[in-house]
Amino acid sequence: MSRIGKNPIAIPAGVTVEVKDAVVTVKGKLGELTQEFSDVTVKIEDNNVIVERSSDHKDERAKHGLYRALINNMIVGVSEGFTKELELVGVGYRASNQGQKLDLALGFSHNIVLEVVKEVTVETVSEKGKNPIVKLSSFDKQLLGQVAAKIRGFRKPEPYKGKGVKFVGEELRRKAGKSA
Repeated sequence: MSRIGKNPIAIPAGVTVEVKDAVVTVKGKLGELTQEFSDVTVKIEDNNVIVERSSDHKDERAKHGLYRALINNMIVGVSEGFTKELELVGVGYRASNQGQKLDLALGFSHNIVLEVVKEVTVETVSEKGKNPIVKLSSFDKQLLGQVAAKIRGFRKPEPYKGKGVKFVGEELRRKAGKSA
């Protein structure tokens, strides 16, 4: 039995979960998310969501923990939300935003202007003597990760000096430079 899949998911106050025709809908104070599922059954009992599988077939075992984790992320997202922080490491690297438009100066000849989707809120922090930080927050963990990965993909951290866009707290694999 899947160790993650067999754990019930507690539904916090202010969150409603509906299961209808192989689709789970979760509504909360921050938004509404839907997720289709297959090969498992999803039940709501005693203010808990329970994900079960009917057999030990390989596909069902694989999807048991997956759908439990996805539904848990949906419930946490609509009740609390998720945040990711990106740090711009490098001389002259800057970030600013006007509403949902993120303007990044990453050492190219032109600035990169990214129109961020409305579900993700953008905030930039620039303090003197510190690297600029881009804060992204959303109720949809999957979408948040996609936006953060796209921003990081503009200039990935290089292994010698560590210049580029990295997640706050990310440990980079560093290489030694030329030896004399």
